Amino acid sequence: MNRICVFTAEGVEEVEALTVVDLLRRQKCDVDMISLGDSLQVTGSHGIVFMADKKMSETDFSSYDTLVIPGGLKGTSNLKQEPNVLAEIRNFHDSGRLVAAICAGPTVLASAGILAGKNATVYPGMEDSLGGAVPVTDREVVTDGNVITSRGMGTAIPFGLAIIGYLSSAEDAKTMAKKIVFQTT
Repeated sequence: MNRICVFTAEGVEEVEALTVVDLLRRQKCDVDMISLGDSLQVTGSHGIVFMADKKMSETDFSSYDTLVIPGGLKGTSNLKQEPNVLAEIRNFHDSGRLVAAICAGPTVLASAGILAGKNATVYPGMEDSLGGAVPVTDREVVTDGNVITSRGMGTAIPFGLAIIGYLSSAEDAKTMAKKIVFQTT
């Protein structure tokens, strides 16, 4: 079974975090929302309060095979300021485990130094913050090796489906899209 951690810092974009968690749990993945703070309670960028599953301080990241970084300007700023988050991103990437980020989240990957030379996307207008990545602006989701990036709240479902496709199969991602009545153009 795939084990996935989704970072949830104060100011996280709620839709980008919770949509991915929902899709992955529907796929029967073992997903933990990891709170950066001292509380399991997280307040998102639009004032929506939800509960994480674990605190970062009590999480053993060696048991996970995927790390997800949602966006939200305040949330990503909080993640960039935490050296342990950046270290975990590098550890996941360097060990070949999947690292995925959406909206402003790819700038956290850039801060961790893992995007140089990779194809990546980010929220429109933030391309200069991709840390040497090759900006891709004409796709909702970009996969380059063990890194998946996406553009924003409106691409949360394709982003989640791309993670399912990577961890399982393209067929499983298509099946999930059909189950949730997701229409692509």
